[in-house]
Amino acid sequence: MSTPPFVDLPPHTSAVQLPTVGGPLAALRAVPPAGVTLRGTAVLVPGYTGSKEDFIAVLAPLAEAGYDAVAIDQRGQNESGGPEDPGAYTLARLAEDLADVVEDLGGEPIHLLGHSFGGLVAREYALAHPGRIRSLAVFDSGPAAVPGRSAEQAKLLVAAAGFLSTAQIWAEMQKLAAAEGAPQHPDAGVRTFLRRRFEANDLAMLAGMGTAILEAPDRTDELAAAGLPLLVAAGVGDDAWPVELQKDMATRLGTELVLIPDAAHSPAAENPAATARILKEFWAQNG
Repeated sequence: MSTPPFVDLPPHTSAVQLPTVGGPLAALRAVPPAGVTLRGTAVLVPGYTGSKEDFIAVLAPLAEAGYDAVAIDQRGQNESGGPEDPGAYTLARLAEDLADVVEDLGGEPIHLLGHSFGGLVAREYALAHPGRIRSLAVFDSGPAAVPGRSAEQAKLLVAAAGFLSTAQIWAEMQKLAAAEGAPQHPDAGVRTFLRRRFEANDLAMLAGMGTAILEAPDRTDELAAAGLPLLVAAGVGDDAWPVELQKDMATRLGTELVLIPDAAHSPAAENPAATARILKEFWAQNG
């Protein structure tokens, strides 16, 4: 779960609703300020238990560099409503939401960034609609289903969503964190946001996305064959998918894994300056 460094809206940014066939998605949209030439549109997709706020610290720098940057809550996450059927949260269905978002933004090819589980969703969309992709960035994501400890955590969430409320699940998660000595965020506003965000998640989303992240197929070779401009990056301390596994995936995609210093699984939140710089450089190379 990503922890944003702050939750107040940054400059050039507003909260918006983006229509999809499945219902509106909540988003944060940062537009270039007056006098800055528009260089392209970027859509940022969060992970399983994340939200649009995971990207909040990079939105202003991206807008100031000329990008119309749109970070979304996927269906069932945070401020986006979603179906009560866990089967409505497959990678294919989530990619259809992205297709609607891109259409609403004008239908022009976009720069697409997916973080963690969002990387699998972004890959699904890119393979279905390669002509609408200017570039694809995959951060802290892997070639297929999440392994190891991350898989065990996803299994626990899927199971808990069957008999607990989100408030009860959050309370149990906080007990575990306290027992492990995990530090709390120093900002009370961020702590309140983290609780409110998790409790706002749909139980069907927790079950459906959790199942999807545990069953995701390896489509790396298909993506390599698509010939899209690709960026594969991760925090140097990432442990959701092992860094070595991400390096292997990058090699299979014909590129190298970019390691972001002073970051673990959420570099957009943990080292936003480096993350924004890497994205701006990549996007500038790809139109």
